Amino acid sequence: MIPRDGLDMRGIRRSVMAELLCRPTPVGPIMSNLQLAVHFFFQLAMILIVCQLVGRAARPLGQPQVVAEMIAGVLLGPSLLGLFWPGAFARLFPVETLSVLYPISQLGIAAYMFVVGMEFRVDIVQRRLRSAVAVSITGMATPFILGAALGWFFFHHTSMFPAKTSLAEAMIFLGASMCITAFPMLARIIHFKKLAGTTMGTVALGAGAIDDAAAWCLLAVVLASFTGEFSHAVINIGGGILYVGVTLLIVRPLLSRWSTPIELRGYLNDRDFVFCLILVMLGAWFTDAIGLHAVFGAFVMGAAMPRGVVTSALMDRIQPLTVALLLPLFFTYSGLNTQIGLLDSTYLWFMALLVLVVAVGGKGVACWLAARATGISNREALGIGTLMNARGLMELIIINIGLQRGIISPALFATLAIMAVVTTLMASPLFEWLVGRHGVLAEPEEEPLAIN
Repeated sequence: MIPRDGLDMRGIRRSVMAELLCRPTPVGPIMSNLQLAVHFFFQLAMILIVCQLVGRAARPLGQPQVVAEMIAGVLLGPSLLGLFWPGAFARLFPVETLSVLYPISQLGIAAYMFVVGMEFRVDIVQRRLRSAVAVSITGMATPFILGAALGWFFFHHTSMFPAKTSLAEAMIFLGASMCITAFPMLARIIHFKKLAGTTMGTVALGAGAIDDAAAWCLLAVVLASFTGEFSHAVINIGGGILYVGVTLLIVRPLLSRWSTPIELRGYLNDRDFVFCLILVMLGAWFTDAIGLHAVFGAFVMGAAMPRGVVTSALMDRIQPLTVALLLPLFFTYSGLNTQIGLLDSTYLWFMALLVLVVAVGGKGVACWLAARATGISNREALGIGTLMNARGLMELIIINIGLQRGIISPALFATLAIMAVVTTLMASPLFEWLVGRHGVLAEPEEEPLAIN
């Protein structure tokens, strides 16, 4: 057992290793802006090459490209490249370039969530609201309770949390991390499995959206407690609710009127396209400024966009470049923070296994039981539980924030990142095993989501 306080050689070695891996030694003098640009283009090319190679290897296993990019990000980070070829890692990702990589990666995830928002079908969720709410509440409460208990154990018996993190903060943060669902990745998997518009896909999407909103409210409470200013939590949650209300109740009807001439002429011109980009950037800015993540502002703005010519044209223009070029940067940046090598003892690997078991049992099993209790067939309920268990993208976002704010240690970050990758990797093969290769068990209730 690793004591929370005190200093041993293993702890010193982990601290030194974390410092070396998190802050690779720059090669030569500080880069100029021109050198940063030159290096960034090469860096981007290497990231895309690795993502494509991993994607080719993952495709025969039934994994979507976005899952392959998660793996590629970890491979490019300290867990593989930095561990076995530290010189190549330091040259490919010198510390100066991270200040460039981070904001562009945030632009990528915001643009992607804007697309997911445009694809979200509120009308279908309303038809299955009872099942969606039941699955959401059960799939949120059970993993939160188990995660909070795990946070209590980690706080008292390990060094997974920094000394400045309180017990309440540790329990709430780990509980929120356990109850999160990979909502954007869930949308991609549902499209990949041809489940758009079915009971299974609809309930999973609705429950995932509710779960993620609740988890981010919990994160706001943790961040407010960490800074000692609970007024920040009020601003986070209150500002978020205000933003959703204004966007959906005021901005959305105005956009509907604005889109009427666009629908009549049948295309979106460049000026209208830029106007939509301004809106999504303002939405991302506002939610980031009040302490929530930019993904929420982008997603809600996407949900407010008028369906038809506008959303079709926006997705045609934004989605290809975002998915192919910008989104891999987010996974790579997350991979740079993932240091599997910090789990350097049998005990820590056992803790990682414990986190995985709690995550799967608390989310997948609980959602399956809740779906069954609301009258959904067993095969469909198994599919819902499997889909809801994937953590992926949103888990990486929330633990990145926890690491950057100093709430969790690099070792706990690595543990939770492993859980996010494994639960996402297991979703597709487990779904095929439990539900069937095609998975379409009911006729779509409406026209399927238009995800390219």
